[in-house]
Amino acid sequence: MITHEANSFSNILVNLRDLRGELRNSAREIEEHRRIPLNIIERLRGIGIFGMCFPQSWGGAGLTSIEQILVLEELARGDTATAWCAMIGCDSGIYSGFLEEKSAKEIFPHANLAVAGWIHPQGKAEIVDGGYIVTGKWRFASGSPHGDVISAGCFLYRNGNLILDDNGKPLWRVMLARPADYLFSDTWFTTGLRGSGSQDYSTQELFIPEQHAFNFSAPKRQGPLHKTPDAILRKMAGIPLGLARACLDYIYDVADDRTDRINDVKWRNSKRVQTAVANAENQLFITRNAVLTSVSTLWQALEADAAHDDITHWRVQSALSRRNAFQTARTIVSSLYDLQGGGSIYTHETPFDRALRDINTICQHAVAQEKVLQVCGDILLGGKVEDYFI
Repeated sequence: MITHEANSFSNILVNLRDLRGELRNSAREIEEHRRIPLNIIERLRGIGIFGMCFPQSWGGAGLTSIEQILVLEELARGDTATAWCAMIGCDSGIYSGFLEEKSAKEIFPHANLAVAGWIHPQGKAEIVDGGYIVTGKWRFASGSPHGDVISAGCFLYRNGNLILDDNGKPLWRVMLARPADYLFSDTWFTTGLRGSGSQDYSTQELFIPEQHAFNFSAPKRQGPLHKTPDAILRKMAGIPLGLARACLDYIYDVADDRTDRINDVKWRNSKRVQTAVANAENQLFITRNAVLTSVSTLWQALEADAAHDDITHWRVQSALSRRNAFQTARTIVSSLYDLQGGGSIYTHETPFDRALRDINTICQHAVAQEKVLQVCGDILLGGKVEDYFI
């Protein structure tokens, strides 16, 4: 049952806690069908998940980046793929802030529309009168089976020539269109995150009106979600944090029922299990607090219109703590997988097989890669912020 005033942060969390058990029970179906069931998508819409980044004036929840992290953390405690699709889908509210309001209303007539697609510029957008002719193929359209709006990153061309900015860098835009404008290919047969439906998609000579494309460096809406382009990434750490927490939840739930064969005692009384759990909790506590502290301080700096160097510093700290959340969650899940022993290998006996596959898959995302360290180190040593998404 969805509570009243579902758009408030507290009510969203209450409703998600009610949904957690249903997500866990649906995990097998989600994996096997390789998409989120429509009944769960409609539950997410009703709770206000896809509208949580829209301002309240649009009928959205207007959540801060910290609140978004906590929402995704709660979702990931139920199902990682559902949380991933929610993380992508709610970017609709962020994208709308880079469009003129009239154009944003054309694309997003209400605040509960989910976006899907890849913003990395892989396509070609030829500039023509009134807009662009777009051709290309993209990957990783998470949530595409239920997406209402599809995003596609494109390099800009004029008369067949790539357009460069004053620094010699290619210009690019994110194009927004309807799913019917693209051809989707069911390529999503993966190690983990199988339920996200992250299909490939393509189009040939699609006309996109100029007002339906945007540039992350030119926001039209004020506020911390639009002052810097990293807002779409800030919330991502909630997913590995929630997944690690779900694995610990399971250990606590079965601690009285399982026997540690090495010592022939219940898990709850096993020194080996006690040590493993304490170590995992310590790692998760430190990692989670680094995420929340860095993102909260960055949000405050953006709200206060702080000096550029201060904002850059906390963007770097946010990026580093986010990467660490992914990598530490992988360490925690792996350690609990080993703690479980032989039972971990069975697909449906425990959550650990799926959890290990999911965490390894999401750790292939760019935010979890070693390049993040190099880019952040460059900035810390005096370099400029040249990567949009740290």
